[in-house]
Amino acid sequence: METLLPLLAPLSIGSALGSFFNTIFTPLYWAVSGILVFFHHIWSPLLGTGSGWNWALSIICLTVVIRIILIPLFVRQIHSSRKMQLLQPKIRELQKKYGHDRERLGQETMKLYREENANPMASCLPLLLQSPIFIALYRVLIGASQINPKTGLPTAHGYWLERDPGLLTSLNRSEVFGARLADKFWPVHSLGNVQLVAAVMIVIMTATMFYTQLQLTRKNMPKEAMEGPMAQQQKMMLYLFPLIFVFMGVNIPIGVLFYWVTSQLWTMGQQYYVIRNNPLPGTDAYTAWEERQRRKGLDPREVAAQKDARANGRPKTAATSGSVVGRQSNGSAAANGAADGAVNGNGQSGPVRQAPVRQQPVRQQPRRQPRSQRKN
Repeated sequence: METLLPLLAPLSIGSALGSFFNTIFTPLYWAVSGILVFFHHIWSPLLGTGSGWNWALSIICLTVVIRIILIPLFVRQIHSSRKMQLLQPKIRELQKKYGHDRERLGQETMKLYREENANPMASCLPLLLQSPIFIALYRVLIGASQINPKTGLPTAHGYWLERDPGLLTSLNRSEVFGARLADKFWPVHSLGNVQLVAAVMIVIMTATMFYTQLQLTRKNMPKEAMEGPMAQQQKMMLYLFPLIFVFMGVNIPIGVLFYWVTSQLWTMGQQYYVIRNNPLPGTDAYTAWEERQRRKGLDPREVAAQKDARANGRPKTAATSGSVVGRQSNGSAAANGAADGAVNGNGQSGPVRQAPVRQQPVRQQPRRQPRSQRKN
């Protein structure tokens, strides 16, 4: 029995969870460390191997690579957000009709989402997919800032840093403006370069996030969507998200702040491009977009139909056929409008309404013989 006690000893839940997440994140550690080392080798001839700006630019390049990979998901997020905004009037009608029955309201709402092919969670996909990468980068940099008492070296996460202890030591000692990339704002032992650099980056991060959310609600949100409980939630998130990141930022290494600031700047620029070129109908941004299209000599309705056709996978001819028919019908109406003041079939003055002409097959009558020949 004594020999079985070690086997029956309870495992530590913390160690079990730690090994589980370490197994899950190992591929991400491998990828993050590989991209960092790759760009570090690219910038080394220009900035030097141990330069802090070398590692900072490597983190920025890592961010750009990640955001480029996430562009298809961002496009899907934009289309999902458009559908959700356009569905708000129908959702409010369902709330008025089934407000007393929560279960029926949920069923009808899900049915509407299925019919319109809308997914409320699609707008969260880019942020959710960035979270594991953010955690992996955090672990790589926080490991580089911690010295292992057994080895006397920083803790390595990722194959490409494990295989080269010199790179790991370089990352641990690299500085930008006199602040190590592995240091954090908190805890504050004494105010110095670390707190100054971290505070500036936290302010930039929260300011860009606040402006991005404000730009979305002020310029690319229909007036109908600015009313109701969902609009109140969006207003709360406008101020809540930046506040959350202020408290998070003081516990994030400066190297990770480089990643987050670059990501927020990318998001702000990407959203500005989308709002300018693909705004929601019924918004101030859409009105400005229509005016720009007219100044270019284009029909905004036709351009919007082409964009919708491309988004839904239809050919361009199908998208523009409606506008072509519209122009033809307008031309016919103008031609028929010249007949105003004429007398119609009822003896009343007004536009003449012509019945559609049906083509009848022509029947040839046999030629009749002259009367003199018929008598004979």
